[in-house]
Amino acid sequence: MNLSVVIPLLNEQESLPELHSWIARVMAENGFSYEILFIDDGSTDGSWDIIERLSRANPEVKGIRFLTNFGKSQALHAGFAQAEGDVVITMDADLQDSPDEIPELYRMITQDGYDLVSGWKKKRYDSVVSKNLPSKLFNWAARRTSGVQLHDFNCGLKAYKKVVVKNVEVSGEMHRYIPVLAKNAGFSKITEKAVSHQARKYGSTKFGMNRFINGFLDLITIWFLSRFGKRPMHLFGALGSLMFIVGFLAAGFIGVNKLLRLYTHKPTILVTDNPWFYISLATMVIGTQLFLAGFLGEIILRTKNNDKNYKIAEQLNI
Repeated sequence: MNLSVVIPLLNEQESLPELHSWIARVMAENGFSYEILFIDDGSTDGSWDIIERLSRANPEVKGIRFLTNFGKSQALHAGFAQAEGDVVITMDADLQDSPDEIPELYRMITQDGYDLVSGWKKKRYDSVVSKNLPSKLFNWAARRTSGVQLHDFNCGLKAYKKVVVKNVEVSGEMHRYIPVLAKNAGFSKITEKAVSHQARKYGSTKFGMNRFINGFLDLITIWFLSRFGKRPMHLFGALGSLMFIVGFLAAGFIGVNKLLRLYTHKPTILVTDNPWFYISLATMVIGTQLFLAGFLGEIILRTKNNDKNYKIAEQLNI
């Protein structure tokens, strides 16, 4: 099978028939063998009824239905697990992503040898205040933090080698950072392609400010996992040691100051009346806790199953 098209959706009943017809036309014109995987993320409208109808009439249409809304990451994870095509295409169901881009994305994967090609919506038809400006800020921060030089991390239209989607685990709300997850898994041939973007034809956007905030929180998470996910002691151990040394030096300052005052017969105060006592106590305790956190993290990593510590790219005659 040449292509698997994975489409997560939530309450998009109006657009599904038109989207299927559009994809089917593109596939027929290019002679692709394909499947379409609709992932219904707990829709409350008639989306699943339409998917069932399309599946009965078209054997290449498959569907997965969640009992409730779990999020786009979980929908993509379920679709990736079932995808059988040599190239996997993801796209949104709202008709803002154009299926006409699929042949070129397929060529870039199969002929140019890229592991992942991400769409770049250079000209957008979304609200400037609620989506465009936050998206630009988010993408700038993602580039600086991850080192992956893409203009549009959150574009739904992407193409992957099959081996990529089988080795990248998408959870939480990490669908925004699949290129970063792929890079961390060892897939370095990542690029982008400018794609056309249409104004929403049906329904309303599912984007809200809560997703913008969550996106930046997830960015911090992915940065930490990228830098220290396999060596937590390098972060927590270093911070813990630094704070413990600060506390130790503060305690030494208190002791030396006390001895000097006694030696010179100057008035002395109780150690507990000295603010440096509390500084030294707090920093030494926090430093010890941070060091232990790093130590425990290292133990947890080393006791995990060995098969979780590596990714298999290919097998021959096994």
